[in-house]
Amino acid sequence: MFADVRKIAGLAWPVLIGQLAIIAFGVIDTAMVGRYSATDLAALGLGSSIYISVYIGLTGILTALQPIAGQLYGAARYDEIGEEVRQALWLAFALALIGFLILYFPHPLLQLARAPEALRERTVSYLQIVAFGLPASLAFRVYSSLTNAVGQPRLVMILQIGALMLKLPLNTWLIFGGLGAPALGGPGCALASTLINWTLAVVGMLAMTKLDVFRPFAIFAHFCWPVWRRQAALLKLGIPMGLSYLIEVTSYTFMALFIARFGTTTLAGHQIAGNIGAVLYMTPLSIGIATSTLVAQALGAHRYEAARTLARHGIAMAVAIACCYGVIVLALRPLIIAGYTPDARVAAAAMPLVLIVVFYHLCDALQITSAFVLRAYRVAVVPTVIYAVALWGVGLGGGYALGFDVGGWVPVSFTGARGFWLANTASLAIAGVGLALYLRWISGRSVRMGAQMQADSAA
Repeated sequence: MFADVRKIAGLAWPVLIGQLAIIAFGVIDTAMVGRYSATDLAALGLGSSIYISVYIGLTGILTALQPIAGQLYGAARYDEIGEEVRQALWLAFALALIGFLILYFPHPLLQLARAPEALRERTVSYLQIVAFGLPASLAFRVYSSLTNAVGQPRLVMILQIGALMLKLPLNTWLIFGGLGAPALGGPGCALASTLINWTLAVVGMLAMTKLDVFRPFAIFAHFCWPVWRRQAALLKLGIPMGLSYLIEVTSYTFMALFIARFGTTTLAGHQIAGNIGAVLYMTPLSIGIATSTLVAQALGAHRYEAARTLARHGIAMAVAIACCYGVIVLALRPLIIAGYTPDARVAAAAMPLVLIVVFYHLCDALQITSAFVLRAYRVAVVPTVIYAVALWGVGLGGGYALGFDVGGWVPVSFTGARGFWLANTASLAIAGVGLALYLRWISGRSVRMGAQMQADSAA
């Protein structure tokens, strides 16, 4: 077990640092915009929720490259990896067109929030700016998926740390103004992120042409048009993956849209709790990505029992760390919230939600690592169904019933934003258990099929 944990940790720590650098974008945005105005903070929460839904759904489709390239790498079929990357870049271009239209014209989504006019105006400004950065984000996701698939996450980490170093000065300049630039507030952090995303995309594409680690793949050795057979294979795996990502994140997005009805203060408290949960989420996400990489490579090399063992150890590792994080958050909850906002009313709104985040994160760790390992097996349809039933049915539907006291029987302590967070936590628990049990069956079937293949070969 300890050998597997070391392998997983060796790949997970660069992913974690890189992901924390990116999630620090949200922390910096929240903290800095929160000191600009409460309205801009609420607009940031609403706008970022919509953006993340679009971004995660589309990048989830592109993440199909990772298990495909990982299995090809494990099988030493390097020339095919370059072809898959070229096809993924074409797919990213098509998805960017769709995402841009959704973000630049967000008015139908904002109608659900019934937000005040001032809040709606600031949210639209934020979304229209980040729409121009979406194509770059999708291109960088292709680079990120490839580097993770071949066990080189440090190449992504370095760029993400560099991006973080640019974020703070750009935010300060564009949010609060200076050097001839006006104070833009929340839209200022959107402009900073867009500029940084384009920088990351350009550097990532250059890295794939110059670095020795990518040379065997001959990614840009020649031009090619979309190959529909390969596009179909990417979409067959990517669409269910993207849908599962979309279901996961929209359960949170629509929660934010509904919580907006309780007022700006409640929405700002929700934004703080959500941001803390997102920071904690980065560790099991990193472990899931690392475990998925090792499992995919083992499957490509036909080491089925090793793949199953790696999966089990990776999930156990993520859940154990989540328990440790929960204890830390419980002990430091007032100090953590104070770091986000000086507003006593917002802090009071966030306090009970952060308590729920402790249990929410534990369930989140189980479901995300199980889901990533299933993707390494190139299994995505059943997990998507599990997500839909749990997160949309129990999480969003149950949250609406509790939050708005639909039946008139809900205790006061379970209504409002707390009702949504409680239902979402229950939904993650159901999804986590369901995915873990399904993974156990899939990995067992893979081991049996591998043993049968060896027996047939020996015969």
